Amino acid sequence: MESRNPILRRDAQAAKSNPSSGPVQAPAGVSPDQLQEMYNRPPLTGNVVTIDDVVVKTSILFGILLVGAVLGWNTAESIPFLWIGAAIIGMILGIVNAVKRNVSVALIIAYAAVQGVFLGGISRWYDLSYTESIVQQAVFGTFVAFAVMLVLYRTGIIKVNSRFAKIMTVALISYGVIAVISLISALFGVGSGWGFYGVGPLGLILCLVGVGLASLTLALDFEAITQSIQRGLPENESWRLGFALMVTLIWLYLEILRFLAILNSR
Repeated sequence: MESRNPILRRDAQAAKSNPSSGPVQAPAGVSPDQLQEMYNRPPLTGNVVTIDDVVVKTSILFGILLVGAVLGWNTAESIPFLWIGAAIIGMILGIVNAVKRNVSVALIIAYAAVQGVFLGGISRWYDLSYTESIVQQAVFGTFVAFAVMLVLYRTGIIKVNSRFAKIMTVALISYGVIAVISLISALFGVGSGWGFYGVGPLGLILCLVGVGLASLTLALDFEAITQSIQRGLPENESWRLGFALMVTLIWLYLEILRFLAILNSR
């Protein structure tokens, strides 16, 4: 059967045109898996992504998010529909950016700005609803979780392999289903509007599970960044990697914020 790999096909054609050359041999010291990885790499057209690119693009996105958060915080009481609408728009932009084949820098920047307004607004709502400074605690907790997961990933204590990815996929889907059902139940007054998260110890357990899953998802993001750099993906992929990291950190922050709110309400 003729190979669909263009490099292998060119080698086969060269062998046919020059029968005396014999079969094509792999370079010394290169395994078949390494060859396949080389073949799978996209063609290099310009600059390739580096860790510096990811850091810079992620910093830009969080800077934009911070500006939006200031706006959302200051208008949360006077224009509450602004951050509520931003939450809906942010969800739509998040889905579009996640499924879009090509990187759209404009849409990713728009997502950061809109999510900033949402985070600022909902943070202000939590700040007004609870006496203790849970917003500052949630921000600090997010930074700590990020730093801990980065250390665990870099030291190899957490190994991101196919088994880890499969387990995380099942866990995330399961948690997502529970979260949707909880949201629906909250509309009917279950858990005083918190859904399952407001039902006795179950609520705190679900919040802790959410914090744990969001933290572990950071390891998947770190691995995606590492693999993208090793494969030599185009430089503009750094925007997508920064977007993915931002989504996870926003989720982590919201889970910690909800946990602290439920804990303080008791």
